[in-house]
Amino acid sequence: MDSKHIKFFEKLLGEENAKFDKAHKIAYCYDATKKRFEPDGVLFPRCEKDVSDILKYCNENKIVIVPRGAGSGFTGGALAASGGVVLSFEKHMNKILEIDMQNMVAVVEPGLINIKLQKAVEEVGLFYPPDPASENYSTIGGNVSENAGGMRAAKYGITKDYVMALRAVLPNGDIIRAGKRTIKDVAGYNIAGILIASEGSLAVITQITLKLIAKPKFKKTAMGVFPSVNAAMNAVYKTMVAGVTPVAMEFLDNLSINAVENKFAKGLPRDAGAILISDVDGSNLDVLESELEIIKNVFEQNGATGFKVAKNEEESADIWFARRNCSQAITCYGSLKLNEDITVPRSKLPELLEKIKEISAKFKVTTPCFGHTGDGNVHTNVMVDRDDPDAVKRGHEAITEIFKVAVELGGTLSGEHGIGISKAPFMSLAFSDEEMNLFRTIKKAFDPNGILNPNKMGL
Repeated sequence: MDSKHIKFFEKLLGEENAKFDKAHKIAYCYDATKKRFEPDGVLFPRCEKDVSDILKYCNENKIVIVPRGAGSGFTGGALAASGGVVLSFEKHMNKILEIDMQNMVAVVEPGLINIKLQKAVEEVGLFYPPDPASENYSTIGGNVSENAGGMRAAKYGITKDYVMALRAVLPNGDIIRAGKRTIKDVAGYNIAGILIASEGSLAVITQITLKLIAKPKFKKTAMGVFPSVNAAMNAVYKTMVAGVTPVAMEFLDNLSINAVENKFAKGLPRDAGAILISDVDGSNLDVLESELEIIKNVFEQNGATGFKVAKNEEESADIWFARRNCSQAITCYGSLKLNEDITVPRSKLPELLEKIKEISAKFKVTTPCFGHTGDGNVHTNVMVDRDDPDAVKRGHEAITEIFKVAVELGGTLSGEHGIGISKAPFMSLAFSDEEMNLFRTIKKAFDPNGILNPNKMGL
């Protein structure tokens, strides 16, 4: 980077917040994809005005800006794939600004860690439901930029369902507010909705107003054991039809079950085709007991060979351990994980999982599957040996086929991880030329010089 640019940023932010040394470039060159793209520098804005001043300067000088939260994404959304400077919010803009008890609203900065918000609002009897698996380290700004989901999405929805308003800075430095703190707001275009899941390509979010709800008083956990994946998938959507909306309905297939057993020896049934783990919550224990009875009946009607209800928090945590640690356990099947998060309508889950099995056999790859089946979101993990070029090639071919099947079944490329650079080549499977051109037109309207996170999402 030109020395004059470095001097500008150092003067604006102080040398402690404008880093252009090799160590910082390496530290901010990767995310959970393990792909590496060194930025030209890393900037740590202290406030919204800093963000405005940085963007205005970068826009005038055609310097690429890549907004970044914790760098925990699986699709490369926070990578400096086109060079430029990384704009990191983890150091300064990471606070809870307000918890409004009367209106059940929280106002936060983008660098706030998800779990810190959850704990803070629960201490005062409120609840923020979105709980991505990365909740212990992912940021709210990153969650909004990728529209993160989580295990509670089956009942409570995903990040977009809780964003009431945003403050953001446009590439030219202008500061805008999108949305209001009111329950109803139908005036003007839904700019907040456009910015959610835009992966930092349209504007830089500097403040987020989130809807909260009352914290449920009680929660119960249950696990069902099934002879086949097909039986388990049928039980998922039939549970919803029966009138129960679980907080979560998570599944592990046989490969995932055995991976967990190999690594942790938790006493899971190795011969099971699949297990379903479900939570119900509410303020009336009698209602929860009734819902668990309905779930049990539906599971058994769909072939469940076992059903267990956790007696206490310790047993609940033990049941959930398998699901929460499944991702690390399945590395026993290969040194390279091609991890995708396709989503289909719940009724299509049996067909989707059957097709994935066929595709895996066709390309001779191992594909353990698990995930959020309560909302139709399946994590498919094509496992291959990273040192075997042929296996890696077959793995990517299998992923392409899986994407095609998901779209054909009325689904989508991603339920929560976003598109970034990893899934950009597949956007044409899910969107027509007309739709992609519309996306590009929106991008051009917000960012005419193309400085904000360019070449992400196929744009």
